[in-house]
Amino acid sequence: MAENATRTHQAWMWVLHELIEPATHRHHGRVVKSTGDGVLAEFTSAHEGVAWARDIQAALPKTDAGVGAADEPIVVRIAVHVDEVLADGDDIYGPGVNIANRLQEHAEPGGIIMSQAVFGLVRDGLDHPARDLGLLYLKNIPDPVAAYALDPPDQPLVRHFRHSATLPSIAVLPLQNLGGDPNEAYFAEGIVEDIIVSLASLRELMVIARGSALALNRNQTDLRAVGRMLGVRYVLTGNVRRTAKRVRVAVQLVDAESNVNLWGDVAEGAPDELFEMQDRIVARVVAGIAPHVRSAELQRALRKRPGSFTAYDSTLQALDCIHSLEKATFFRAREHLDRAMSEDKNFAMPVAWAARWRSLLIGQNWSDDRRRDAEMAAEYAARAIDLDGQNALALATYGHVRSFLFHDYDVALGYFDRALSACPNSAVAWFLSSGTLSYVGRATEAVRHAKQALLLSPFDQSLFYFYMFLGMAHYCNGDYEEAVKAGRRSLSERPAYTANLRVLSAALAALDRRDEAADIAGRLLALEPTFGLSAYERTRLPFRDPSMRSLYLDHLRKAGLPP
Repeated sequence: MAENATRTHQAWMWVLHELIEPATHRHHGRVVKSTGDGVLAEFTSAHEGVAWARDIQAALPKTDAGVGAADEPIVVRIAVHVDEVLADGDDIYGPGVNIANRLQEHAEPGGIIMSQAVFGLVRDGLDHPARDLGLLYLKNIPDPVAAYALDPPDQPLVRHFRHSATLPSIAVLPLQNLGGDPNEAYFAEGIVEDIIVSLASLRELMVIARGSALALNRNQTDLRAVGRMLGVRYVLTGNVRRTAKRVRVAVQLVDAESNVNLWGDVAEGAPDELFEMQDRIVARVVAGIAPHVRSAELQRALRKRPGSFTAYDSTLQALDCIHSLEKATFFRAREHLDRAMSEDKNFAMPVAWAARWRSLLIGQNWSDDRRRDAEMAAEYAARAIDLDGQNALALATYGHVRSFLFHDYDVALGYFDRALSACPNSAVAWFLSSGTLSYVGRATEAVRHAKQALLLSPFDQSLFYFYMFLGMAHYCNGDYEEAVKAGRRSLSERPAYTANLRVLSAALAALDRRDEAADIAGRLLALEPTFGLSAYERTRLPFRDPSMRSLYLDHLRKAGLPP
């Protein structure tokens, strides 16, 4: 509907009047009512209801819905339940209708789900086995309902997952409740729900809706089959075990195509801190999934032929070049980003990174026209927001560009607030906002933001950014020992990051560790031979407070950097 409301409405009306209604009459049923994008129908027997459902699902993929939309077919979920109903004129209602309605939310796209009551009546007439889904906990239904899935015998389920940028796709499966107490299922379901919402807000993963994953058997062990059925490349699975003293949650991230385990984690806590533990588990899972998927996708992209790259592949290759901070390699990132933006003009991710690339270009002093590159950075960042106004990467990048390159600190802080509101799990938004908070003298908050970024992405391939901003925050807070510790970590991750060398040399000088400060200053000059404090003050010194600017320059001077 979002892409083409008129065509979708026409297609659905065709399906309703030319396919569903005639099939209902053939199977001795009646359409009770149409609910906009749904249908309630009743039949004289369970056998007729199931036969009708199978006819509908078999016919839908073969029709163009009368409007030439065969490439994007209407996809439906169907639930069949048998129960007594209450009649009011032509309408029917009652608990049985509610159960059927809630059951269909657990069906897969293109699939059929039956209650135990239906399965018991039709099982002998089925030409292939139904999948046991176990007990399903339905919204506003007090007791769990046993259910079975009836998959098509001769065709895979219709997949309707599509993204122009071919983002990596992931399904978060229901966690197995090893404790066995159905009353504790809410805890496992709450974790899954929060993980799905958190992953979706990152904007770099296509996350399958919870209803589709719930339709799978909770004991499903063939993750390759799960990947094929849901049309996803990655699957997160796990279990929950609760005893009188401890709650233990174990998860693993699996590449569903190769069946390779990419990452796993175990978290434990006391039963009296379930909700706090739930928040910690979700944060750890999201922190583990994103970088490991990104790394696997990069390796996949590097094995592809250039002609088969997607915009996402090209963006990942650009990031690999950017994070290297090797000058020749860094400049190749621009080619990858240009190709990504050309391949998909509506994909915000490469546009935001094109802005970040120019910011780093200036920060490393590799720009031959600082004003032009600053303006282009702002232009790209603004364009990324136009493409996706809820993209935390785009919002945070624009905030950093306005702060670092234009010293529009208040504007920048507003965009960081928007970024963290759109995605509280964006590590990039947390560490970039830390920088601006340091620039404006809010050093305690800056430390907290940088530490939060590290908690959210402890396996990130670009941790040298995180530790540099943490070191800067500690420096501005007057905690020079901690600034040195963070700076050393950043240095070990990426020796060529000149922003870190400046902060680290200043922190060492502040501690009167002159030999170490001089060593770091020497490394900076080897990478940036033309560095001078007067030019740096005029073009790249980011601090707003005059006293902090003066102190920082004094420490850099004390480290041995030239005027």
